[in-house]
Amino acid sequence: MENLSLSLKGKVSLVTGGSRGIGRAIAIKLAQAGSDVAINYLRHREAADETIKLIEQQGVKALAIRANVGEHENIHHMIDHLNNEFGRLDILISNAASGVLKPALELTERHWHWTMDINAGTLLPLTQHALPLMKNGGTIVAVSSLGSIRAIPNYAAVGASKAALESLIRHLAIELAPMGIKVNAVSAGTVETDALKYFPNREDIIEESKKRTPTGRLTTPEDVANVALYLCSPFSNQIQGQTIVIDGGYSIVA
Repeated sequence: MENLSLSLKGKVSLVTGGSRGIGRAIAIKLAQAGSDVAINYLRHREAADETIKLIEQQGVKALAIRANVGEHENIHHMIDHLNNEFGRLDILISNAASGVLKPALELTERHWHWTMDINAGTLLPLTQHALPLMKNGGTIVAVSSLGSIRAIPNYAAVGASKAALESLIRHLAIELAPMGIKVNAVSAGTVETDALKYFPNREDIIEESKKRTPTGRLTTPEDVANVALYLCSPFSNQIQGQTIVIDGGYSIVA
């Protein structure tokens, strides 16, 4: 029988947007499994410092790298920094996201390109720069959302960008599988993080989600992190190019 384990001891992980919310939860979960973890952040240095402390409490190495992953040159410098510190990369979590929350007819060209570039366009250069460090194979996980397949008020640009992200996951999965690299996505239901406060109808979203979710509660960042850990482990070796939904059954309710 094959000896499988959730242990990531000896691995190196990079979590973009890893200072808060889902990114922080994933970074800590990977650290608990034994991986050294680098997190990327842009504006929230205090949150990044706090996350680094939480990672180090797991007995592994931690590194915070400030970079705007929407700028390809920043990605290049971020991967160089990680390489200088660790010399390898085994797990890439593409979590950093942004976007404009407006009705589709109010979106400008700038709104559209900003949202698409951050949420969908970042994964490709991230992967291209990371590949030389993944000499022994590895795992790539992108964080998506239900807006990729459902129409949500004010979510036109972000939803479209997440749909593009999931499509790219499938294409990368085909190309990278022969190199021993798994590529998948996780898609969360309503998660009460800082990102949700930017929705003008936040309270309505939370209440409606609780009401419609068969498990009777919102998805937590830890729920998402648990699935991300599974996708980074040998238990998921035959899962390739998939988007795993973590929403307590919300999306299957008519």
